[in-house]
Amino acid sequence: MKRLSDMLLRSWHLLRRPTLVRRLMLAQVLMLTVLWSMAVAFVMIDGTDEDSSISHGVLRAIATVADNLADQPQRQHDSLRAMDEALREDFFSGGMPELAPRTLVWRDGQLIYRSADAPAGIRSAGPVDAEMLDIKGQVWRTRTVVEGATRVTVLEAGGPWQVFITINSRGYYLLPLLISLPFLLLPAWLSIRLAMRPWRKVAQEVSARGPRDLRPLAFKPPHGELAALVDSINALLQRVDTSAARERSFIADATHELRTPLAAMRVNVEALQGQAHDPRQQELLDGILNSNSRAARLVGQLLQLTRNDVPAEAGQPAVPQALDALLQDRLAALSGLARAGGIELELQAAVPLCVPGQRESLVSLVDNLVENAIKYSPRGGSVTVSLHAQGGQAVLHVADQGPGIPAALHARVFDRFFRAPQQHQPGSGLGLAIVASVVARQGGSIALHHADGGQGLLVEVRLPLALKSELIA
Repeated sequence: MKRLSDMLLRSWHLLRRPTLVRRLMLAQVLMLTVLWSMAVAFVMIDGTDEDSSISHGVLRAIATVADNLADQPQRQHDSLRAMDEALREDFFSGGMPELAPRTLVWRDGQLIYRSADAPAGIRSAGPVDAEMLDIKGQVWRTRTVVEGATRVTVLEAGGPWQVFITINSRGYYLLPLLISLPFLLLPAWLSIRLAMRPWRKVAQEVSARGPRDLRPLAFKPPHGELAALVDSINALLQRVDTSAARERSFIADATHELRTPLAAMRVNVEALQGQAHDPRQQELLDGILNSNSRAARLVGQLLQLTRNDVPAEAGQPAVPQALDALLQDRLAALSGLARAGGIELELQAAVPLCVPGQRESLVSLVDNLVENAIKYSPRGGSVTVSLHAQGGQAVLHVADQGPGIPAALHARVFDRFFRAPQQHQPGSGLGLAIVASVVARQGGSIALHHADGGQGLLVEVRLPLALKSELIA
């Protein structure tokens, strides 16, 4: 039941959302409605005059029959009744009987035929061809034709019924509009959908772009209105790209400039350590070195982020990298850090796997993951790094035995400079942000899980494997 209500709610929101297709369809329907209203108004105005909807030809035919059968009263009466019934059926077949026309025929001033429901008291009309009569509060329209000694008069209900009679008798004005209105909705929708195809192509290309893809749109519509929109989007992308390039250049220059004074500071502090004999001075110098190390690491991470923000086509070309060999090298390089913290490193990578990319970016990815795992694992714990292939992807797992990250914060920890609350280990909050940027640049995915046994964090990275053609090249 809840699923059905959710579907109905989504459908209602979709119907309420304004769209250009609906707007164009409403404009067409509105135009048809205006035309239909004008036609109805014309028929209603035309139906308010005194003229009857029965033509002279029909009345003359009735008069001719009455003349030709004057010497045969019974046949004359039967023929006039048959013509009267045909006239009523032609105008109001199965309709409201009070709207049917009534026929009266005089010959030599004597009433020889009268419709069964014709009002009584109507005398032979005078020389007026058409007139309005008020009989006992009921308005009637009449039309009279005189043929020799025969006079034929047809009565039609007037007043409020006059409009219905006119619409019924002159429906050929309204029938095309009434028929076209429902049947034009689907063709109108299809025609508008076809006309909106260039807009959808532009929307699809824009939606397929990533946040770092600021190239001009490839689709060049020939239509003037859409071409102006695409040109404006391309100009905006160009301005954003220029601004982002300036920011990347500034951060890269600043980090490069910061590395030199930080290195000089470290050299000077280490020289002072060799000359200082006071334990208090040694403690202060150790604190300066630790701060220097953290600052140097932060500068290095900022530089790595800047490099990862550069579009792939603007950087070095991706070449196949042996990920299993790279893991062995980096774990060997980080083994000293693990021993200092009393952490055991374990690598499970039995099958050689290659991924396309840049070695420097992959080194940054592995180092940040393993260093984080070592940092947050308790002394005497272990960090397990495993690598295997699955579905055309290299799957890298890094599991630790630390406190883990709450599931509610799994998406937030990839934000730059974000650190989980109640976190006591020093850091800048850039490690996982760098990993996420490298993974995105490689076209892979990253996810966080609880480690086996529910203790610790398991980071899963999936990267596309190198193609055979790339390995041969």
